[in-house]
Amino acid sequence: MEGKLSDIIKEIKSKKNKKTISVNKGGRPKAELKRNTHLTVMCNIIEKKIIQSNAKSARTNVSVYLRELGLNGRVRMMVKSLPKEVLQFTGMLNHMAANLNQIAKKRNKGEDLNALDRALLNQEVRAIQEVVKEVKTYLE
Repeated sequence: MEGKLSDIIKEIKSKKNKKTISVNKGGRPKAELKRNTHLTVMCNIIEKKIIQSNAKSARTNVSVYLRELGLNGRVRMMVKSLPKEVLQFTGMLNHMAANLNQIAKKRNKGEDLNALDRALLNQEVRAIQEVVKEVKTYLE
């Protein structure tokens, strides 16, 4: 069984490699082997709740939980290594970076900032200063 599966995967990868290479436009990278086939599992409401609860305790969704259980016979626990506060700061910084990137893109095109853009820029600067203060407080 494993030999046949590995042959199928090699065949799919070789077909993919024969395609023309396009310019990377950014964003999330394409999966090597896209999961686009559905599998329906019949169960009663109690079994469904138990499966959902087990997936939640494994810190994953039901699809990943059942796939791991079916393929490997066990589920690897997904452990977040960073504290909750650090993850929140990362999300906040990513949001701010996206906003600043939009303003920079506008400026790089040679467009002037209107009053709204200047106000947003000032707001982002103040927000960044607040995050820096929170990070310093957290690290003390």
